[in-house]
Amino acid sequence: MGIYGQDWASYQSATPDTTGLSFVFVKVTEGTSYINPHWVAQRDHAKANGLVWGAYHYPHMGNSPQTEADYFLAQVNWQPGDMVVLDWEGYDTANTGIPRATQASYKDAWLKYVKSRLPHNRVGVYANTDYWRSVDTTSYCADFLWIATSGRAAGDPGIKDPWLVHQYSESGGIDHNYCHLSSTAELRAWALMAQPKPAPAPAPAPAPLQETDMPQWITGQVATGPQPTVVLLPHGSAWTSFNRRLHLGMDQISDKPATGTVRVALHNGTAWHGIKDVPLDAGKGVVDVDITTADVELSLQTDTAGVAYAVETW
Repeated sequence: MGIYGQDWASYQSATPDTTGLSFVFVKVTEGTSYINPHWVAQRDHAKANGLVWGAYHYPHMGNSPQTEADYFLAQVNWQPGDMVVLDWEGYDTANTGIPRATQASYKDAWLKYVKSRLPHNRVGVYANTDYWRSVDTTSYCADFLWIATSGRAAGDPGIKDPWLVHQYSESGGIDHNYCHLSSTAELRAWALMAQPKPAPAPAPAPAPLQETDMPQWITGQVATGPQPTVVLLPHGSAWTSFNRRLHLGMDQISDKPATGTVRVALHNGTAWHGIKDVPLDAGKGVVDVDITTADVELSLQTDTAGVAYAVETW
């Protein structure tokens, strides 16, 4: 099961019947001087009726592919999900005298240039089986191939190459097309898939720490053994760009000789590192620890009860 669409040019009205349609391709330009006078109304009519919309350019392949592409691209305010097509055929007087090698190179150059200009839109080529088999030399179609073979059943274009859309008949002055995707929603999702994924919303910034949140001193009286870890955050007025240092000390509050160890570590935003144990003697155990902007983790371990300790930022 697939879905059906049409392609419109100036031969159709500004508001063709969209009954039963999922998509439409509208001719916008030809060469470097022609603009379909109905294309804007046809586009707006198609989108208003829920159709997936694409635009195509008919080339004069004696011209520069880039010049023609620029002319075409400048006509449209391209939106996410708009499909872009080169109508690659050359049976008219503007193209019949162009060598087929030039026509083949035009196709590849136009598609690559347009894809570079519209990297987030689907870009493809329309060709009938004669052109695809006898003029094409690379099978390059950018994002998709729209293949035309009249007189065959919809969805049976008679080629082995991967294709997205099959133009299978013309009646009443309108070309009829079939897409092998299962629904309008699936085609729309495919057309939008080339869009970049939005960047995740940044995490809200933490509330700035106030000076009252950052005591210059952390003190405590400890028992024997390891003590709970204290984490200092290097922010606030106590941590200016000129003062990136901790001053660690222990004071003896008993008449016993007191010894202990302060464990110091820095945090890089992911894990603790640079862990080192600093031995201290009460009354004279002082050590300065240089830090950066990382968090600092301190823990105290002592073999003597009744020891007061202080951690100073300065």
